Amino acid sequence: MEYAFGALAQGVFAKPENLSLLAKTGEKLGFEVMWFNDHIVMPRAIGSRYPYSDTGQFNEFGEGGDYLEQLTLLSYVAAQTSRVKLLTSVMVVPYRDPVLTAKILATIDVLSEGRVILGCGAGWMREEFEALGRPPYEERGSVTDEYIRIFKNLWTESQPSYSGKYASYSNVAFEPKPVQKPHPPIWVGGESLPALRRTARLGDAWFPIIDNPRHRLDTAEHFSAGVAQMRQVAEQEGRDPDTIDVAFAINIYDDSKEREGRYGDRRVFTGNAEQIASDLRDYARHGVRCVMFGFDVDPVSPNATLEQMQRFSEEVRPLVGE
Repeated sequence: MEYAFGALAQGVFAKPENLSLLAKTGEKLGFEVMWFNDHIVMPRAIGSRYPYSDTGQFNEFGEGGDYLEQLTLLSYVAAQTSRVKLLTSVMVVPYRDPVLTAKILATIDVLSEGRVILGCGAGWMREEFEALGRPPYEERGSVTDEYIRIFKNLWTESQPSYSGKYASYSNVAFEPKPVQKPHPPIWVGGESLPALRRTARLGDAWFPIIDNPRHRLDTAEHFSAGVAQMRQVAEQEGRDPDTIDVAFAINIYDDSKEREGRYGDRRVFTGNAEQIASDLRDYARHGVRCVMFGFDVDPVSPNATLEQMQRFSEEVRPLVGE
C-alpha cells in the first residue's frame, strides 16, 4: 500500500517556504504520493450542496479565496522533489480548456520524469463554474468524459484529432508526450453511479472519499460493498474489474483521540497507532492501493501537519506492514 500526504493549497500552505518544507519532509519520511486540491476562484456566496458534509455546507476549510492554482503548484513541487508522485486531488476537469490542460499535464510529467497522477472529477460548485465561464454546470459529467477522452487522444496518438460537442481539433502536432506510457494514471473521483461508470470507461483507478453522506464508505464493510459495486459496474461496461486499482481519501484523520463514529462506535482512522493501523489493514483487504490523508493543519504554522506526518511514518506505518 502507498500513502499520500498533501494540503489544501491555501493559507499556511500558500507560502513557498512552507510548500517546499512540506514536500521535502514528506518525501524524506517515505510517503509515495503528494496531493493538492483544486479551486481557481472562491465565490463569496455558495448555494451549491457540498457532497462531503451532512449539512451540505462548504465550511470545513474556512473562508477566503487564497487558493494557489493546482497545476502551477504541482510544477513547483516537482522541482522541490525527486521521487514523490504528484496527484491532483482532484482536478475539476471542466474548469480548464482540455487541449491546454493536456499540454500542462504532459509538461509536468516530462519535467518531473514521469510522476504525475491525474485525480479527476466533474466538480460540484455551480458558482465556480459560472465565474469561470465554463460549459454548463448541468453538463459537467458529459464535459468531463469528453475532456478525459481528449487527454488520452493527445497523449497517445501520433496524429491526434477529435470532433466532439465541447471541443474539436485536427491536423495538429502534440509533443512531447508524457513520460508515462500509455499516459499518466487517471484516478476517477466520486462515489455515485455516474462516477463508477466513468471509472470503468476511462479510468485506471477508482478514487472515492470515504464520508459522502449519500454513499458512505466509512466502515470496512461499507467500503467492501462500494468496491463490489464498482466491480459490478465495470463488468456491465465490459471492463475487467481486475484492471482497475482502488485508492481512497480520508478527510478526518485523528491520531490524538478516538472520535465517535456514526454508528456509536469509534470513527475509523481515529485513535491510537494500533487502531489506525488496524483500520488500514481492514481497508487493504479490499484491494486499496493508495490512501490519501488529510492531516492536521494549523492556520499559522506547518508544524502540526509535519508532526502528524512524522508520527504516521514512525508509529502507524510499521504496524500496517507491506
